[in-house]
Amino acid sequence: MRTPPAAPLRSAALLAAWQAHEGELRGWLRRATDDPVVAEDLLQDLFLKAVRQGERFDQVRNPRAWLFTAARNLRIDRLRLRKDEVGLPPGLASPVEEAVPVDSLGACLPRALAELDPVDAEVLRRCDIEGWTQAEYARQQGISLPGAKSRLQRARRRLKAHLTTHCQVRFDEAGRVCCFVPRPPDGAGPA
Repeated sequence: MRTPPAAPLRSAALLAAWQAHEGELRGWLRRATDDPVVAEDLLQDLFLKAVRQGERFDQVRNPRAWLFTAARNLRIDRLRLRKDEVGLPPGLASPVEEAVPVDSLGACLPRALAELDPVDAEVLRRCDIEGWTQAEYARQQGISLPGAKSRLQRARRRLKAHLTTHCQVRFDEAGRVCCFVPRPPDGAGPA
């Protein structure tokens, strides 16, 4: 692995240690993982971890030991995250995916937003639908970040109450949407 030009190294100690031990680290990781692709990924992760140390790496008394310890820890972390997969027998039908009630609740959302106070609808659209951060919303509205957070929390509570009343949304014991009654389109009957 070559040092990427976009990430300038300020630590001469890190550069020297990496050049001295990279091959040895690669070999150890390949033997430890039994997969050259995973070994290369871990080697890159190790390099990035060492670079993030910055000038603190200069104080490391035994850079080789530090690099191998960090490599071992990264390998262990990767093993902990790995999920073993068991193949299904051929011919086994895949289960029919049940529709999650909250997914179909989206049909009620545009109408519910239109019926909310415009300030509530605006903060919900920006932060929850369009993905704005609360800080972005606060800057755009000229309010404080705590003010934006409070506004969003109040709007969410009001939307939940509105959906509960008008779409007859019900929640299970875990607080997830379990069912609701869709409202007829405007002018098609009682709301």
